[in-house]
Amino acid sequence: MKKCVACLLALSIFVFALPFSAAAEPSVSALAAVLIDADTGAVLYAKNENTRLAMASTTKIMTALLALESEKRNEQFVVDSNAIRVEGSSMGLIEGDVVSLDALAVGMLMLSGNDAANAAAIKISGSIESFAKKMNERAALIGMKNTSFVTPSGLDNENHYSTAYDMALLGAEAIKNARFLQICSKPKYTVSFGKEKSRRTFYNHNRLVKEVEGCIGIKTGFTKKAGRCLVSAVRREGRTLVCVTLKAPSDWQDHKNLYSYGFSLYTKSDADIGKIAPLKIVNSEKTEIAVAPFETPSLYLRRGEKLETQVFMRPFEYAPVYSGQIVGRLVFEIDGKAIFETELVASESAHAKKEMIEPRPLNIFEKFVQFIKSLF
Repeated sequence: MKKCVACLLALSIFVFALPFSAAAEPSVSALAAVLIDADTGAVLYAKNENTRLAMASTTKIMTALLALESEKRNEQFVVDSNAIRVEGSSMGLIEGDVVSLDALAVGMLMLSGNDAANAAAIKISGSIESFAKKMNERAALIGMKNTSFVTPSGLDNENHYSTAYDMALLGAEAIKNARFLQICSKPKYTVSFGKEKSRRTFYNHNRLVKEVEGCIGIKTGFTKKAGRCLVSAVRREGRTLVCVTLKAPSDWQDHKNLYSYGFSLYTKSDADIGKIAPLKIVNSEKTEIAVAPFETPSLYLRRGEKLETQVFMRPFEYAPVYSGQIVGRLVFEIDGKAIFETELVASESAHAKKEMIEPRPLNIFEKFVQFIKSLF
């Protein structure tokens, strides 16, 4: 489907209003917490969500994201010996180790390695200070208005802070990166690095990946000042919720309770696609053919949400077009944000016309040549 000729052919809207039974808001131990719908940005639960607090190693969500967004993600290099001399959790880097930014991201997201965060920062920006500037620039693009990054690891600093809401925005942004999601959603991950390159398996510190249905990450954190911090994400039936707790004595239970509450606000329903206009055909006995979605989804929708379906196809297709051929796409949106997309396929075939061309009469010279050829 060529983007240059794609056009909007249909738009339908319906309001989802099926009955549902939402759970009561849970009691949360965290000083600050938020639960958002990552697909629409809707806030489902909030408690001191804009209060500036230390966020500990959840900082490494930003550091790992920048590492994985780097064009040099897979380039091998020797770690800076000063960068890896840092207190706290570690992925086990030693002087002379050869790594890649990709491997360091694994060390950050699995083991919360402070050494990995520092090594990545120096590789990307040359210094911790320059990298912190890059972190803050990226935060501004995401819309994190109450955040200040000073360290790539999240070790305590009075000018290093964020909010539950800002960290939810960061988490939602990070899991859009396919490689980031691939790493943080796994209970364990094997990576190769070192002076002589050996394979090592790291186990994810995030218990929710194993304990909560549909959990796809994201990152734990702890310092004495920040307390227990956790950013997580759960995806069910095509909808993704992101939960953040800061300074939470019972963070695991807080997240489980908030997801139970959050998903209780949704009801699963088959999407109403409505009538899709037929596709016009050129150079065929058929002037148009019916089209249909390749997949009819079941979606989690909240009461009162307006689900829009948009059909994108070319104005026409030249025959032949065959049954099952992809001819467009169908996009489901809420408040202008896509939550599901599927291909549109032809429901029937349209064969090309067979043009009968009458041969022109031969001229005198051509008749003479044909006669000579017939003699041999």
